[in-house]
Amino acid sequence: MTRRPSAILVLEDGRTFHGEAYGSVGETFGEAVFNTGMTGYQETLTDPSYHRQVVVQTAPHIGNTGVNDEDDESGRIWVAGYVVRDPARIGSNWRATGGLEDRLAAEGVVGISGVDTRALTRHLRERGAMRVGISSVDDDPRALLARVRQSPQMVGADLSAEVTTEKPYVVEAVGEHRFTVAALDLGIKRNVPRRLAARGVTTHVLPAGSSIEDLLATGADAVFFSPGPGDPATAHGPVALAREVLRRQVPLFGICFGSQILGRALGFGTYKLGYGHRGINQPVLDRATGKVEVTSHNHGFAVQVPGAQAGVVVPDEVIETEFGGVQVSHVCLNDNVVEGLRARDVPAFTVQYHPEAAAGPHDADYLFDRFAELIEGRGLDRKRSEGRGLDRQQSEGGKNA
Repeated sequence: MTRRPSAILVLEDGRTFHGEAYGSVGETFGEAVFNTGMTGYQETLTDPSYHRQVVVQTAPHIGNTGVNDEDDESGRIWVAGYVVRDPARIGSNWRATGGLEDRLAAEGVVGISGVDTRALTRHLRERGAMRVGISSVDDDPRALLARVRQSPQMVGADLSAEVTTEKPYVVEAVGEHRFTVAALDLGIKRNVPRRLAARGVTTHVLPAGSSIEDLLATGADAVFFSPGPGDPATAHGPVALAREVLRRQVPLFGICFGSQILGRALGFGTYKLGYGHRGINQPVLDRATGKVEVTSHNHGFAVQVPGAQAGVVVPDEVIETEFGGVQVSHVCLNDNVVEGLRARDVPAFTVQYHPEAAAGPHDADYLFDRFAELIEGRGLDRKRSEGRGLDRQQSEGGKNA
């Protein structure tokens, strides 16, 4: 077996790790984050929410099932860099169409292997997510550190326009068509429209810069705001769009970045988590049912609601906003981070995690049913309202006759 070139990883606080090149030989920079999933590395790599992030896999053995042509969550790998401890020498799975390292190299993804990922993860947990550089072309840690500190930070990064679709496209409903949804692509994963399609929903996926007229021109019964990368404090356009959707009382569902967008539209703030939630084993409480779900996460920012502090239980009371009452619907049981919002006076709700999770878990898949029920209920309300209006017209017509 050919020996890989040596490589170094340097964090912005100067901590240095040595290893071997994995994937493409070169140099890369981004925000160092860790993912605790034991499976699903292909979905992680192709998730647009990881744009400009260097992902550290805490699972020590990566690549053992190779890669295939079916499990990508987008059209390319988005991670800025990849860090693994023990890459598989041979990928073995009946669905595999190639090897992971070959795929990384083909797409120009610079990685490093042979790293003590446990020590690196503990460092990030203690010090927080930070900028990092990986190089297999320069073995001078001081020189690489200087370049790391010159690289852009995630706070203040407006990235939706870099990952969104260039042109609108449609994912048709499976079976009988029930509803039409306009999805704002802030970094959407392919499994979102698939889960909607399974419920008879035709999804029109639109670019991040779309207007309210663009969304409604699809004939949408409802609007979806997708996950995505970057700092929600920079997403002024999507926030303004969400406010317009709320004003028109069009049913709205948001996931992850979309949840942060709705939070801002409702008048709440957002903040950066110390090291974020990234993995497929996060316990979340659904306050409506009392059920604890094991959920998939990938977020470095969160919504700040009034009365909530880091590590303190989030208030359960109704919070008054411009659009009526709002409640925190879901809470992370690890750290009490807000994981969902439900509006009481407009048809809108969000979750901070990923009910479309692939590869699992699927505890939260019911949220797509909840969205369909919201759309259906709103349609019935509209028909009742129209019926009452027609009755009034007929009554007035009778009086005037």
